[in-house]
Amino acid sequence: MDEKILIIEDDEKILRLLQRALNYEGYNVFLATEGRAGLSLTQDQKPALIILDWMLPDMDGLEVCQRLRELSSVPIIMITALSSEKNKIAGLEAGADDYITKPFSRGELLARVNAVLRRANASPHASDNQILVLDALHVDFSNRRIWLNGHEVHLSPTEFSLLRELARQPGKVVSNEILLQCVWGTDYVGDTSLVRKVVHRLRQKIELDPQDPQYVLSQPGFGYYLGAK
Repeated sequence: MDEKILIIEDDEKILRLLQRALNYEGYNVFLATEGRAGLSLTQDQKPALIILDWMLPDMDGLEVCQRLRELSSVPIIMITALSSEKNKIAGLEAGADDYITKPFSRGELLARVNAVLRRANASPHASDNQILVLDALHVDFSNRRIWLNGHEVHLSPTEFSLLRELARQPGKVVSNEILLQCVWGTDYVGDTSLVRKVVHRLRQKIELDPQDPQYVLSQPGFGYYLGAK
């Protein structure tokens, strides 16, 4: 497999447990116990995935996540003992692709890692439009590149996957549950806050005015659709 995974975690016991589990699955694992060291390793090693602890000694995980998003669209899974919906939403808003609450099993960890990497590595679907043009928004699905008013926009793998699902049926409302199943997988059904928060992040990047979206439109209480308003 040999894909690189960076773990940013200051708890030595958890760090070694994560390392062993991922090494056993064939991943090439790099370790950092502080946020700044993790940021440096991200630039040096270009990992395929980052597992990021919320509580770090030099800076909190939310700040690290935000800084990582300035550097890269690498998938990020946040792990934390903070289990409230408010904390989960804060992690997603900072740019995380997924969130695992401590304590977690080896099986849950690997399922989340595999699901996030599967989204990041997904090949274009046969039915995907090669190029989508909606006024100022241009999307090249086959090459995973997006421009708004001629300026390239960088999406996380989850943001791109959600946009792609909407683009497969332009103008048709796709329910929250269908989006959850297609983008995140069957284990996430019912967790509609994931869809809402990723749509919010997506609009911040691809809308000329995120407060008055023109492309990612909603049918309140049901789902979202793609079109030119």
